[in-house]
Amino acid sequence: MAPRKSKVSAGQHLIPELGVTEELGVTEELGVTEAQGGEQGEETAQGKPTDVPVAAAPARAKEVSSARGKTRAGKADPGFGSDPLNPYDERPVQLAGGRNVRQLRDQIRRECPAVPGVYGMFNNKGELIYVGKSHRLRNRLMSYFSESAAEEKAGRIIERTRAIQWETQPSDFAARVRELGLIRRWTPRFNVQGVPQRQRPVYLCLGRKPAETFFLSAQPPSGDVVAMEGPFYGAGRMRRVVESLNKAFGLRDCSQSTVFQFAEQLSLFDNQPRPGCLRLEIGNCLGPCAAACTRGEYLERVSAAESFLDGFNQEPVLLAEETMQSAAANRQYELAAHARDTLRALRYATGKLQHLAEARRSYSFIYAATGYDGQTIWYLIRRAEVVDVAVAPKTPAQYRAIKPLLQRWQSQLEWRHTRTSGDHPHTAAIVSSWFRKHPKELKQTFAPSEAGRRYHRIPHLRSA
Repeated sequence: MAPRKSKVSAGQHLIPELGVTEELGVTEELGVTEAQGGEQGEETAQGKPTDVPVAAAPARAKEVSSARGKTRAGKADPGFGSDPLNPYDERPVQLAGGRNVRQLRDQIRRECPAVPGVYGMFNNKGELIYVGKSHRLRNRLMSYFSESAAEEKAGRIIERTRAIQWETQPSDFAARVRELGLIRRWTPRFNVQGVPQRQRPVYLCLGRKPAETFFLSAQPPSGDVVAMEGPFYGAGRMRRVVESLNKAFGLRDCSQSTVFQFAEQLSLFDNQPRPGCLRLEIGNCLGPCAAACTRGEYLERVSAAESFLDGFNQEPVLLAEETMQSAAANRQYELAAHARDTLRALRYATGKLQHLAEARRSYSFIYAATGYDGQTIWYLIRRAEVVDVAVAPKTPAQYRAIKPLLQRWQSQLEWRHTRTSGDHPHTAAIVSSWFRKHPKELKQTFAPSEAGRRYHRIPHLRSA
């Protein structure tokens, strides 16, 4: 068999075909809904990983593993792909497969541990169709086989599943971070198709030179961005937010292919460019396409827009309230209804932005996430984003070895009030939510300068 590459494209088979042609009937025991049993609302990852090594897997999984090819180095490809936020050796991956629901269920009951981790579901063609996470893998996976929800999403997934793969994680926090990394890296069918627009994440971005504007992105963009926050849920209402913000701050909303000219760029004999839309005449755009403002004047409004993302500027909300009240008073009911819907969307966005802003101001430290297996990870969190990881030292010798890294971490945190774009901006939502729901975990945090006094006091083992 030819060697497999370490990366796959969308739609490529991830494990060999399981040789299963019969469909599992809907009369079999199926899964639970998002609102029933187990740990609901946790499966939001999206992924198509590389080939899967099987460690201590059941018999059917070993059969699948023996049929797979090897890399040029003679080793099986990693399960869900590399994990940049795991400082230890690769986590063990296990695969359970069966020709019917009962076989699959029985293998999971025997083999799957009740510890934190992520899991993926494969169809009979070896394609990954769903990824999720749980702080008790066995409980979560067994909940898919309950009799209560054959017609719901979990039932549709398990009906098409012939193998389930899981990768344990040392802690619930590590599982959440790992899952979100898989969301960005892969796109399994059942994590995307059939998910209502209101549940799909989008990021609110400010950027795109030379005339910055608000726009939405399905993933945190890199490059030409002044600021970015998210994720937010609901592409429809977030489009309302973008439209309202660009009008409130006088920023353009035209195509990036538009030619932009600022007033200082015109020579004495140049003709005045014509605006591409009516917004300049209406008064809710500075008109960078028509040389109607200077670059400095435009940047002043960009700065005000950035303060909105930081949770400080309420100008768009006040403007929407004023528009709604004025329209209602003048019996312009259609305009008032539009302003009302815009106001609702803006209040949702500002509420989330204020939570994120508070997290960015408060969460800059080392977080020692204790593992059930003794694998404690130190996460460097800067402005609520995970920016680096390290194996937690347990002895004085290990601490001395890590001191140069801690000094670099301390330097990074000295600039914690400056907005920068890290490699993992998507982790801010996890960090913010984690410490809001688990405030006692803040006792596991400390500054890099305090690591020498704290590392030997932090437990390195937590019950699963």
